[in-house]
Amino acid sequence: MNYNIVSPNNNKDFNQYYYFRWKYLRKPLNKQLGTEQDNIEDISIHRMILNEDRKIIAVGRIHHNTSIESQIRYFAVDKNYRRKGLGSYLMQDLEDVALKNNRKSMMLNARENSIYFYEKLGYVISKKTNLLFGKIQHYEMKKVL
Repeated sequence: MNYNIVSPNNNKDFNQYYYFRWKYLRKPLNKQLGTEQDNIEDISIHRMILNEDRKIIAVGRIHHNTSIESQIRYFAVDKNYRRKGLGSYLMQDLEDVALKNNRKSMMLNARENSIYFYEKLGYVISKKTNLLFGKIQHYEMKKVL
């Protein structure tokens, strides 16, 4: 695979990273710019995959919930790059970050249409959770690392 996973490291990178998150996760729900961020961005670890033109094609964020558990949020892959292994590649990177930080498990809240993807990576549904913006059902999924 000829793609690089990097962390945004300056204002320009972060602006492009947050815009990508908004474009794929919030714009389809008619949400404003800014809704793609939360109050723990500054203590989270951000990753993005760049293509050969240095354009962002996938993003994901991890933060640590407890001393043994991490959580993935804001995970998205450009529709033109799906089903090429990039999502799995980025998930592995995020899991590696958790392991390097001595976490034993990972959790995430999956949209209903992405459950199969996460199940293929070893995640198991633990419970039905929120209905995002009253529109998209989510399920808590967990994996032992």
